[in-house]
Amino acid sequence: MQAGAYQKHIPQRMRMLLQGRVQGVGMRPFVCRLAQELGLNGWVNNTPQGVIIEAEGPAATLALFAGRLPQELPPQARLSACTTTTIPAAGSEQGFHIQHSHTSGAPSLDAPPDLAACPACLSELFDPGDRRHRYPFLSCSHCGPRYSILRALPFDRERTSMAAFPLCAACLAEYQNPADRRFHAQTVCCPDCGPRLALWDADGHPQASRETALAQAVAQLRAGRILALKGVGGFQLLADAANQAALLELRRRKHRPHKPFAVLVDVPMTRGLCHVDDDEMNLLVDPAAPIVLLRRLPQAGVAEAVAPALPWLGLMLPASPLHHLLLRDFGAPLVATSGNLGGEPIAIDEQEALTRLNGIADGYLLHDRAILRPLDDSLLRMAARRPLLLRRARGYAPSPIALAEPLPPVLAVGGHLKNTVGLAHGRSAVLSQHLGDLDDALSLSQCRDTLLELPRFYGVQARAVACDAHPDYAGH
Repeated sequence: MQAGAYQKHIPQRMRMLLQGRVQGVGMRPFVCRLAQELGLNGWVNNTPQGVIIEAEGPAATLALFAGRLPQELPPQARLSACTTTTIPAAGSEQGFHIQHSHTSGAPSLDAPPDLAACPACLSELFDPGDRRHRYPFLSCSHCGPRYSILRALPFDRERTSMAAFPLCAACLAEYQNPADRRFHAQTVCCPDCGPRLALWDADGHPQASRETALAQAVAQLRAGRILALKGVGGFQLLADAANQAALLELRRRKHRPHKPFAVLVDVPMTRGLCHVDDDEMNLLVDPAAPIVLLRRLPQAGVAEAVAPALPWLGLMLPASPLHHLLLRDFGAPLVATSGNLGGEPIAIDEQEALTRLNGIADGYLLHDRAILRPLDDSLLRMAARRPLLLRRARGYAPSPIALAEPLPPVLAVGGHLKNTVGLAHGRSAVLSQHLGDLDDALSLSQCRDTLLELPRFYGVQARAVACDAHPDYAGH
């Protein structure tokens, strides 16, 4: 064998650090499958800084791996940086595997946002032959709750509120199977081992569970009742979008006389309510599942109280399997507005909801998966053929924003109204979710909590704090 040919077959080893949206999106299973397909040895793991890969094999195969990886990423993955170095070959490894995550070091400024149900999960949800048929909390590597349930990076089950739900044998088998869509999916669960649904009356007394809870909730909505739903990032208030009396009562109870309500719809329903062009439809079907402001049709089939005297409607597609089930069973558009009074942050746990929504909600459709931070629905519209983000919350927070110049660690307090706080470090900045108006005591408390949490969550100690110098602003 010639020397050059011999060199090509000498095992080499490379180390890669992937940064960006690389956790909670199926990156490690993807890397593992690709490496196994190419016959490489080594491992991949999560760290607070990103995903680390060590791969060993012939130089040509490593080059093929490095070339295919960024071209074949999982649907929701985004690479902001990929650093590759050559390291000494180990020579003793057999096969490629996923290592247990490392937790040391300061996290990168990129935590995974919450993602609406993917097409594969929706297919299972409505398949009578699937073991997760009509299970409101199914998810996989490509979808499901993320930031709303995350205690700390890296994104692993034990650092989320899903830690309270140990895997059953069937889910564990999927989790350990490299050929399965749920291979190393941190939120995997099923009716036997995952969160459960319950219906409470207005006073907090349990009325029903599971399918019966869902059926009774739909019956209440059809009867014109106002239902508090524990969603992905907090409580929402639901009502029949065609029931003028119910919506006027919701406005009275919520102290919201004029501001428009968002409407929960499926794709076919949008065509009977609004003008929707291709760009707007792309926003609607995005995995962030935001509210999108759209031009209202003259004969839109919703009550006038949804958006009094306005030419726009805010439409949103279901953000979770539970929303899909409610909408499918109800069969018509539903108003879905924040579970709060105007200017407040949304309620996120049962006792808080019972206190703050007392006198507003006629019943509560709940689950036992803890929400760790309030995440309201994001709000967008198209302007000059570009998406304009009006409220950055679930599905978008806390995705980082690239900065033109590096900055020392700076904590920004945000404005007095529609408050959002931020943390800049290096060439990235993260913005918190929408927190509300700071003249409200609950919003001010949430703002203070978030100002403390952001540096802790990302392991960054701010050297400066930026605020508006107005003496009457709460952030001063």
